[in-house]
Parts: sequence; structure tokens; C-alpha cells
Amino acid sequence: MLAGTGPAGGVGIDRVTSVTVADSVKAALSFRDPKYFLFFTGTANGRDAARAFLARLKERTLDRDASISVTAFRNQLAAIHEWGTQEPADLSAVRQPVLVANGDHDRMVPSSNSADLERRLPNATLTLYPDAGHGGVFQNHAQFVDETLTFLGR
Repeated sequence: MLAGTGPAGGVGIDRVTSVTVADSVKAALSFRDPKYFLFFTGTANGRDAARAFLARLKERTLDRDASISVTAFRNQLAAIHEWGTQEPADLSAVRQPVLVANGDHDRMVPSSNSADLERRLPNATLTLYPDAGHGGVFQNHAQFVDETLTFLGR
């Protein structure tokens, strides 16, 4: 299962830091969670999905994940940037079935990279959710769960 990702050296992956910083500033200035901008489209549908997702995150009150540290967040962005500057690897030897999922308007890891993964992996299936960004699997969680269960059942 690969969601919201692409191969090493994928188009625009090296810009994830600038997209993340710009959207985080926008979020701070508008008193919103950065996920609102980072994971969803700016359409009415995307804004509604962002609000619903953020509300779902607050439903669980026990055993919640700890917040990511600033150091871990910076290291993650650096690793993604480095991944984006590498030469693409030959993935033709990967024979395992792979489900690749993303929104069709992912700004963090441009959606074309998910399609590129499907082309590079000989046994891959691609789902691009319409009017969805990096959080396409969050926005379309019911469909994603159904597709995942079907995929794993094969």
C-alpha cells in the first residue's frame, strides 16, 4: 500500500518543504490546522472534507499519538527533499501486488508521481480520488477501506 507518494526523483517531490512551510504560514495566519491546506483541495468539497477529517481526528480521546517533535518534522522534510532529488530506481523487479492511492490534486507529492509508480511497478493498481489532495485517503476513507480490503483479499 503506497498512499500519497512517488518514486525517488519524482517531479516536484523536492519542493515538499516549500509547500509545507507556505501552507503552515497560511494556516497560522488563518488560525487553521495546517492539514486543512496541506491535505485537501481548496474547493468547497475539499474544505468540507478537511473539516470532517479534522473533526474525526478529535473523536479518539484515549491512546492518541504524541505530537511530532520539531526535530522529527524537520528531519522528515529533509528526507523527503533528498528522496525527491535522487535518481529514480528501477522498480521492475518488484513483483508484489501494490495498491497506489492518492488524490488527483496532491500539491505536496504531485499526483503524477503516483501514476509514475503504477507504471514502474509491474503489478500495481492505481486509484486517484477526484477533487482530493495529499489527504485523498482521508477524504475518501470509506472507499479507501473497501478498496484496501478487496486488494488484500486477492
